[in-house]
Amino acid sequence: MNTNECIAMLLAGGEGRRLAPLTTHLAKPAVPFGGRCRIIDYTLSNCINSGISTIGVLTQYKAESLHAHIGDGGVWRQACASKESEITLLPSQRLGSQGYIGTADAICQNIDFIDECSPEHVLVLSGDHIYQMDYSKLMDTHKASGASATIAVKRVPWKETSRFGIMNTDEAGRITSFVEKPAKAESNLASMGIYMFRWADLREALLADCEDPSSSHDFGKDIIPRMLRAGDNLTAHPFEGYWRDVGTVESLWEAHMDMLSGEMENTDSTGTWPLITKERKQSFRSYVSPRSDVLDSYIHEGSSIEGDIERSVIFGGVAVGRGTEIRESVIMPGARVGRQARLTRVIIGEGAVIEDGAVLGSTDGEIVVIGAGERVAGNPLYSKWPLLLPRSVFSESEVYQKAPIAFDKA
Repeated sequence: MNTNECIAMLLAGGEGRRLAPLTTHLAKPAVPFGGRCRIIDYTLSNCINSGISTIGVLTQYKAESLHAHIGDGGVWRQACASKESEITLLPSQRLGSQGYIGTADAICQNIDFIDECSPEHVLVLSGDHIYQMDYSKLMDTHKASGASATIAVKRVPWKETSRFGIMNTDEAGRITSFVEKPAKAESNLASMGIYMFRWADLREALLADCEDPSSSHDFGKDIIPRMLRAGDNLTAHPFEGYWRDVGTVESLWEAHMDMLSGEMENTDSTGTWPLITKERKQSFRSYVSPRSDVLDSYIHEGSSIEGDIERSVIFGGVAVGRGTEIRESVIMPGARVGRQARLTRVIIGEGAVIEDGAVLGSTDGEIVVIGAGERVAGNPLYSKWPLLLPRSVFSESEVYQKAPIAFDKA
């Protein structure tokens, strides 16, 4: 797709309260995922792999974490077939502290940016979803239907319908009704928060919405219903692949478990749909002790493992002490877990320290989350920490340096 045909606008400004404390120092899309990348890398990679070379990233909460990760977009530019991709970071254009007040308002504030690109179509995306999608197929559906807007949709379990925008369609796939997060749904066909708009039609709807004092300036609550009421042609584009909104602690943990079970597509190793990230690979391989048992787990390079790991994702620069058992957990970059610790269904943030003998989580309880840079005290019986490993093993993160100790847990 060329710039005049389609550009992408990626919504990445959400606070991510349901991911706290992982989002205390990070924007939600900047949270680490999958062993070596950030959540936003999936959507950015989809754009580049789909041939979309002009991308606006709308930032707000903890924007510096995304700005540091994306930078000038050079990594994604090099991966673009034309070597001409342009990723533009777009903070709120409103003076004062209010910033963006809704997803539609965020796009409306950047109308001048879009007009300057002069696209025929605009793809609106969320930065906190894990999936692989060829947006050119969405464009094909959009063009064939002649729609003002085309929404990517997926069937979800009935018990989860209250979390999504839910719609009904006719036999041709035209959307006949749309309700955002209904208390009692009449369908389980859910919006994935992926919208392809004809720019002229979206522009008109945005300007009308901006003048509406009763509007919450949200795509699902306001823009889509407004276009339906106006009689615009809105079409659904079914998607059958893996997709997960990782905006909660539970869904983030479940997505990592899906990755380990093979539910999630992972074509990065084949190169057919590469996952592009700025995160650098460690310069040395991981060390796994011959005394350690590692089962159904992913261990990123640059880690040192002396304990037992089962069904877990270990990011780079992690150290795990002797006698420790880690099960169904996610250990993020630079974290250190001491000797004789027991972690079950736990997410450990970047640079956190779990001291010797600490016991966290259980097989039937809620997911336990330790934020970036936090320290959890352990059993005094195991007090010799840190391990005598080369300093290079510990890849100390920027977040850890900013927040060395948030709390002690007796």
